[in-house]
Amino acid sequence: MSVRTVFKPTKRYVEPSVESSPLASRVGAKPLVQPPALDDLEAKRTLVLAENKGPFLRPCPGTQNYICCGYQILHVGTGCPLNCSYCILQSYLNDHRLRVFANQDRLIEELKQEARSHPDRLFRLGTGEFTDSLYIEHLVRFVDRIVPVIQGEPNLMIEFKTKTDNIGTLLELDDPDRIVVSFSMNSRRIVRSEEHGAASLEQRLRAAERCRARGFKLGFHFDPIIHYPGWEAEYGETIRMIFDHVDPAGVIWISLGCLRYMPDLKVVARKRHPQSAIFSEEFIRGLDGKTRYFRPIRQEIYAGMAARLRRADPDLCVYLCMESDLVWRSALNHSPETGEGLARILDRRAFSFFPSLRVQDSKKAEADRTTGRQPL
Repeated sequence: MSVRTVFKPTKRYVEPSVESSPLASRVGAKPLVQPPALDDLEAKRTLVLAENKGPFLRPCPGTQNYICCGYQILHVGTGCPLNCSYCILQSYLNDHRLRVFANQDRLIEELKQEARSHPDRLFRLGTGEFTDSLYIEHLVRFVDRIVPVIQGEPNLMIEFKTKTDNIGTLLELDDPDRIVVSFSMNSRRIVRSEEHGAASLEQRLRAAERCRARGFKLGFHFDPIIHYPGWEAEYGETIRMIFDHVDPAGVIWISLGCLRYMPDLKVVARKRHPQSAIFSEEFIRGLDGKTRYFRPIRQEIYAGMAARLRRADPDLCVYLCMESDLVWRSALNHSPETGEGLARILDRRAFSFFPSLRVQDSKKAEADRTTGRQPL
């Protein structure tokens, strides 16, 4: 998907409970009375404006056995029109229609309340857990609603993560403060063979370059890294391409995570992507129940990738996604030890990149909560 071929849903529906929402008017969706039976391909081209009846703000679903980054999911929708062979949504979601939550007034109310109830806490928000952050941004213009809220609360920042180059609405913003635009990265081979429908590496990096020129901070996420003969040189080429396009001084962080998945994904993915060979390696079952590469392979990958990244800039913030203390120490020669430790590292990085971020002293914040006073 690129700016030249922006995703356009073939069908647009709205649930009755959000028919009167501003988003329904913008999108021009038809009332959804009885959900039609759709195959996977049709479903991934069908947009449903829905009501989220649960919380909009959720913690990243880490486990106690691996170190999690501690970011908060802003749950704006589910599903993705891209067709990546390794995507966890294939087995996670029963309904593959593209759902965007239209009750955004409640989202904003919930977010403000949470931020003001915990003024001593930095909220690193992300919208790319159950969907791509930007694939349909040109149509729903979520950025227009959420960015004023983020910039109006001193302890909020947001990261938009994407495999597209659909950055038009971001470039229209007057102020890029406390916004990170992140691009999922992979080797050119994996992009072509496994990330069907996504923007090419060149398209993503040209988009990153345009975002940086407008003052946005950038993130890059190598996840999942796929192990295959020649991986090191080909991922090294991707790293070279990144810094041919952007100055590392504008990169807030880069994450590394190897392929991992719940066992039932393999069955679904092989049926939907019979040509893919990425599930044919030898794997082990991790402590979280997910299938992973053997630890020595993961350590070799992380050590090699981190070394190449730090040759570009020794001050880059490179972290591992959902790995153990042992793997951190073996691959990177240091460890945050816990999820709380990694969260502190990333929080400090955020404060250094966004001077407007503010959190109250925890004792003062507790006193304000006790007296019912809201922070200024």
